[in-house]
Amino acid sequence: MTALILNLSPTIELTDEQFFQLCQTNRDLRLERTAEGELIIMPPTGWESGNRNSRLTQRLGNWADADGTGLAFDSSTGFKLPNGANRSPDASWVSRERLEALNPDPARFLPIAPDFAVELRSASDSLKTVQEKMREYIDNGVRLGWLIDPQSQQVEIYRPGQDIEILRSPTSLSGEDVLPGFVLDLAQILS
Repeated sequence: MTALILNLSPTIELTDEQFFQLCQTNRDLRLERTAEGELIIMPPTGWESGNRNSRLTQRLGNWADADGTGLAFDSSTGFKLPNGANRSPDASWVSRERLEALNPDPARFLPIAPDFAVELRSASDSLKTVQEKMREYIDNGVRLGWLIDPQSQQVEIYRPGQDIEILRSPTSLSGEDVLPGFVLDLAQILS
């Protein structure tokens, strides 16, 4: 099953508070909202994608705990991007410095783009849709993004102001200067 997209505008224009309450009332649904106000209802993933995403989040979280310069987040974390979209990357990281300067309400969506975002393409995801989401992240301030695509055995690396780098069957990925010292072993994630 693919994501269901509801075009609410101009009939219904959800405020940020209404969208937040809709998400709280429907905790069993994964909801996102585009900058244009479309509501995206995403189905649960299959067990294989769930396991891959769990490993990805675990490895990022372990690095973040050891490094201490920021916090890692899983796919249930909502971000309010500068363009107005509400997105939930499969895994993400935000520097502690940015979080402390913002001092956000911990019960709400983070009102910033993460420094780092990852999307792990599941079998039901449209590649084009996930690529558009990655470009949206970069356009809204994400400094490094990875689109991990097990179906094609490749990774697309997104960086501001640069062409997308495509790696075929990589065994690991570097966090570069955004996540210094983080190396993601892709065993059990890409394969």
